[in-house]
Amino acid sequence: MNETARPRAILHVDMDAFFVSVELLERPELIGEQVIVGHPAGRSVVLSASYECRALGVRSAMPMSTAMRLAPQATVIEPHQEQYRLASRRIMSIFRDVTPAVQQLSVDEAFLDVTGSLRRLGSPPRIGQSIRDQIRSELSLPASVGIAKNMFVAKIASTRAKPDGMLVIRPDETVPFLHTLPVSALWGVGQRTGEVLARAGIHSVRDIAQTPPATLGKMLGSTGAKLYELAWGRDERAVEPVREEKSIGAEETFAEDVRDPDVLHTEFLRLAHRVAERLRRAGKLAGTVAIKVRYEDFRTVSRSRRLPQASSSAVALAESATGLFDALWRDGDAIRLVGLRAEQFSGGAGVQFSFERSDANWESAEAAMDRIRDRFADSGVKPATLLNRPAGGARAPEEKSDG
Repeated sequence: MNETARPRAILHVDMDAFFVSVELLERPELIGEQVIVGHPAGRSVVLSASYECRALGVRSAMPMSTAMRLAPQATVIEPHQEQYRLASRRIMSIFRDVTPAVQQLSVDEAFLDVTGSLRRLGSPPRIGQSIRDQIRSELSLPASVGIAKNMFVAKIASTRAKPDGMLVIRPDETVPFLHTLPVSALWGVGQRTGEVLARAGIHSVRDIAQTPPATLGKMLGSTGAKLYELAWGRDERAVEPVREEKSIGAEETFAEDVRDPDVLHTEFLRLAHRVAERLRRAGKLAGTVAIKVRYEDFRTVSRSRRLPQASSSAVALAESATGLFDALWRDGDAIRLVGLRAEQFSGGAGVQFSFERSDANWESAEAAMDRIRDRFADSGVKPATLLNRPAGGARAPEEKSDG
């Protein structure tokens, strides 16, 4: 078979309970126990849960109060985001050693098109198992792999391979495999769409495949035609190695409403450092800063401002963010959530340096902190202003991890 006629070989690799798995490297005595990663109080949400907790109904993004009612014996571990980011970078590096066609979906999940690597590395199952073995050997972390002829089926396969497994769906097995599944397995079928289909007596992927597209269209509009194609295993989308980010942001939901503007200024500085580090790692400079403020009554306000000079300095981002916030602040306000987002990117080259400490000098200092954290993940290095100042304690997951 020539190269052009060869079916595509797509892998979907998803780490298993990623945040929990990383934490257990330091807490091996908790392996096999009920473990939840998240902040234990207030409006906190679950960032990740061990499979022992998932068996009790605990899920990512669930309120911690609900999770603790379902799993009262669980050990709650505060998240260590820098450790997760460090592990993620090593995992993605392993993927890119296999193929340049890597589409990262989140901190712990990616599609790989290994079609061009088959002659060099062997069959898709061999490649998939090699990736799992390397991640286990180098990071001591479990990963699940789904292998199929397209992205859609590979994603389903990895989900059904969990935990710590691999499932291969060969091209000629694709339709029979799909037709054993419920409609909820298809992308685009949420609760509401599922209810519409159920009222029409459509409960399985096979039922969708046997329903005329025109009928599905009348029920679901353009979604109907897409579901019909998926029900027959048709998904020709290509793995996109580079997905250009249009913005980079971070948010904090407070355990209790905050009425002190000084506390909010500190929080904007914390968020600015999280965003600025991601900008520097992406080689980007932000031209615009935007903030989001949510009040106790859930009223939400957004404001943005163009920076005098594009920057990846947390100090520059924080100064603009606090200026925007101060223009909104009124005595007596109670704030539930604040967010900061960098937008209007430009490349990191050709920066016009300045003698102002908020410009090049701050960027150099912050880049030095990046290098220290890369080498010593537990260093805890941060600006003095943020030392011994915990975050709000109800952080929603900024990067997906529910594997």
